[in-house]
Amino acid sequence: QVQLVESGGGLVQPGGSLRLSCAASGNIFNIDAMGWYRQAPGKQRELVAYTTGAGSTNYADSVKGRFTISRDNAKNTVYLQMNSLKPEDTAVYYCNADIWTKELSKVNYWGQGTQVTVSS
Repeated sequence: QVQLVESGGGLVQPGGSLRLSCAASGNIFNIDAMGWYRQAPGKQRELVAYTTGAGSTNYADSVKGRFTISRDNAKNTVYLQMNSLKPEDTAVYYCNADIWTKELSKVNYWGQGTQVTVSS
């Protein structure tokens, strides 16, 4: 079994910054894409950013220039640095990863989510 554990959410004022972390652990052989999604109340879950196993990145238009995704493969961890936060960034943020298990099965996993609230 594999677990994705997120941390770093919280309450921040508009214009502020937060850094989310997501650590994968368990039955892991290798990790391909890792990414962050978010879901605001009453809205569908949407992609925020992802990074491939080769290191390329992609961002939602709404966060380009403000958010940066990075990963530490040695720690099986993905980060999301969020700057210039806006009230519309308020949501539950979920980590997602495509993981190859030691049995060489590729499985997609989700974290439990971490709340980010941007408010004055």
